[in-house]
Amino acid sequence: MSSKPLTVIGFDADDTLWQNEYFFRMTEEKFSDLLSDYADSEHITERLLDAERRNLEFYGYGIKGFTLSMIETAIEVTEDKVPATILHDILRAGREMLRHPVETLPHVRETLTDLSGHYRLVMITKGDLFDQERKLAQSGLGDLFDDVQIVSEKNRYTYQRIFSAAGKTPNESMMVGNSLKSDIIPAIEAGSVGVHIPHDLTWVHEHAEAPINATRFHSITHFGELPELLTKFR
Repeated sequence: MSSKPLTVIGFDADDTLWQNEYFFRMTEEKFSDLLSDYADSEHITERLLDAERRNLEFYGYGIKGFTLSMIETAIEVTEDKVPATILHDILRAGREMLRHPVETLPHVRETLTDLSGHYRLVMITKGDLFDQERKLAQSGLGDLFDDVQIVSEKNRYTYQRIFSAAGKTPNESMMVGNSLKSDIIPAIEAGSVGVHIPHDLTWVHEHAEAPINATRFHSITHFGELPELLTKFR
């Protein structure tokens, strides 16, 4: 429990406010089909994940880095013999992801509307700047946030900086998200409350053990349960 009343709530975006991982999984299946003459889907998936992990420090998070990792994987799996037609299909798949309509998750809009004006609401997301700005604009949620922070990485220092800049200390803040690794654990380490909302699909890179013994850790089943949880912090 926070020692002070909560005044700031941070929200992850991808798979917390809107669908994201679902589209990556669909594209990954298409990618495996493209390379089915060269390797089985399990091997292709493993090689792609390896490439994504290697490339995070160069390309960061998001669709553009994912597309480049698919191209790199295709070159490796085919031993430098990937046909140009496949490369064109990979690039096309990446563009389709960037053009896909934003699908907000259940209870998000009404809950944010209910909380707006009572708390300082901050969207804190990592990924490609242009793509995250596009999704926020298409979601129609932008006016409900007091601030938007698009960062290259989420760690305890990220949350300390953002919540302090909001005019309050981290222990007067809450972070809400679907990733234990990026949204919850580092926010708790920074001194904030962490509220986990599990999503059906979570990227392997974001997996972590729930900090069930942390007093500032909470978990709810869907976004609409957040207002009831907040009554405990008044």
